Amino acid sequence: MNTRLILAALATVAALSAMPEIVHAQIFEANLGSGTVGEYTTSGATVNASLISGLTNPDGIAISGGNLFVTNTGIGTIGKYTTSGAPVNTTLVSVGFLSTPVDLAVSGGDLFVVNFDAGTIGEYNATTGATINASLISGLNHPFGIAVSGGNLFVTSAGAGTIGEYTTSGSTVNATLVSGLLFPGRIVVSGSNLFVADTGNGRIGEYTTSGATVNATLVDGLLASPEGIALSGGDLFVTDPGRDTIGEYTTLGATVNATLISGLSGPEGIAVVSASVPDVSSSWILLLLALTAILALKPLLTERA
Repeated sequence: MNTRLILAALATVAALSAMPEIVHAQIFEANLGSGTVGEYTTSGATVNASLISGLTNPDGIAISGGNLFVTNTGIGTIGKYTTSGAPVNTTLVSVGFLSTPVDLAVSGGDLFVVNFDAGTIGEYNATTGATINASLISGLNHPFGIAVSGGNLFVTSAGAGTIGEYTTSGSTVNATLVSGLLFPGRIVVSGSNLFVADTGNGRIGEYTTSGATVNATLVDGLLASPEGIALSGGDLFVTDPGRDTIGEYTTLGATVNATLISGLSGPEGIAVVSASVPDVSSSWILLLLALTAILALKPLLTERA
C-alpha cells in the first residue's frame, strides 16, 4: 500500500477541516430606542436586526476578538456578548446610571469606558470586569467618544467642543488637541488621522493626530446628527439617529450611500469587523469534500498496494 499517498490525503483532510471561512466585514450598531444591537453587512444587507435585545438604552459598542462590549446607558452597565449574540456577562462592569456610560474602547486586556455625566474615563479588565482605575482620567466636560491608538487615548468632550489626547495610563498629552467643535460625538483613528462626528454641526471632520485640521467639513450637508463612526478599509460608516440611518462615505469625503441602512431606532455606537474567523459548519463541508476526494483516489490506492 502507498503509505505516503494515504498520509498526504489525511493531511489534506486535516488542513481543509481547519481552514476558516472568510467572513466579509460586518456592521454592529446599537439602537438606543429599541434596546437592541443589530448586525448588517457592509453592503447594507440585514444579518440580524435584533442580534442582541432587551438592553437598556444601549449606546456605545466595541469589538475585541469574537466579543462585543455594549454600554447600557440607562442602568450604567457594560455587557459582554459574542459576535453571534450570545451573552458572556451582561453586567461585566457596573459604573452606575448616574455616571452615564456612553462609549468605550478595548485595547489588549483593558476596557476604557467614557462616563458622560461623571466626566471621567474608567479603566477595567476586559475579561473579568475588575476595576483597574474608575477615574483614570477625570475633570472632563461631558466626554462622549473615545478611540485608542498605540499607547494613547483620544477623547471627545461634548461640553467643551474639543478632542483631548491622553496616555493609556491617564497622563494628559493635550487636553485641547482639537477645539471649535459643536458637541463632538464619537471618533475613530486611522494611521495619523482622526475622523470625528461633529454632531452639533451635522458633519464629519478630519484632523491629524497632532491636532492639525485636514478637512473640518469632510462630509457636510448630508447628516442630521451624526453620532457614531467606524472605519473599514477606505470607508467610513456613520450613524445618524436624527434620520435613523447609517451612511457610508469614503475617507476622502465622497458619498458611497448616505442611507446604506435605514429604518433603525436611534442608532448610536457602531463597530465594523472584517477579520477571518473559524466557522465550524464550513469546516465540516470542507472535511466532507476531502473525504470524497479520498474515496475517488481509492482505486489508485488499491492499484499501488
